[in-house]
Amino acid sequence: MKKRLFLIGLCFLTLILLSAPESRASTDGKKSFIKEIGLLSGYSYGSLKDKDDYELVPLILRIGFDLKPFLNKFNIDSKGLVEFLLEPFANTVISPDNNAEVGFNLLFRYAFPLTERFYPYIEGGVGFVYMTQHTLEQSTQYNFVPQGGVGVIYFIKKNKLALNAGYRYRHLSNASIKSPNGGINVNMFLAGLSLFY
Repeated sequence: MKKRLFLIGLCFLTLILLSAPESRASTDGKKSFIKEIGLLSGYSYGSLKDKDDYELVPLILRIGFDLKPFLNKFNIDSKGLVEFLLEPFANTVISPDNNAEVGFNLLFRYAFPLTERFYPYIEGGVGFVYMTQHTLEQSTQYNFVPQGGVGVIYFIKKNKLALNAGYRYRHLSNASIKSPNGGINVNMFLAGLSLFY
C-alpha cells in the first residue's frame, strides 16, 4: 500500500513538472501569481487515549502564491519568499486502523535566503479535514487543523527546482462544535520537491 501511494505521488509530481511552464509570464504578458508547485510526503504521528498512536502518511500538493506584489503596494519590501500556500491533501492513516484524511490547508510562509540556494522558513495557518477514523477524542469526522512549522528549502537548480524538508505541528479539533472535542495533536515530518517560477 505504501509503495503504491509513493509511486502514484511520484507519477503525479512528474506530470506537474513536465507540464509546468518555463516562465511566469502568461500569454497576455501579465505575470502569474503562482510562485510554486510541489508535492510533499513523510510521516506523522499523534497519541490517542484508547487506541494505538494515530499515524499517517501524508500526501500534500502545494500551490504557492507570491505575496510580494501585494506587499509592494504598501511599500513593504521583503527579502526572500513570502507566499500564501494552498495545500490540498489526501493522507493515508496507517494506525490505529487503515483509514484516510482528505482536505486542504491555507498557510502563510516566509523563507529567508541565507545563501542563493538555502532558505530556512516558518509557516502557519489553518486547514479543514474530513477523517474516516473514529476516535474517543473527536465526535465529528469534519475538523479544523490549525498548524505551524519550520523547515528549509534547498534549490537544486537555482530559483527553479528545490527540495523541501520540515517539521509541522498540527492540532485537529472541531472548534467545540460538538462534544467530545479532545483534539488530536500530530507531529508531521515532511519532505518533497517543488518547482518555482
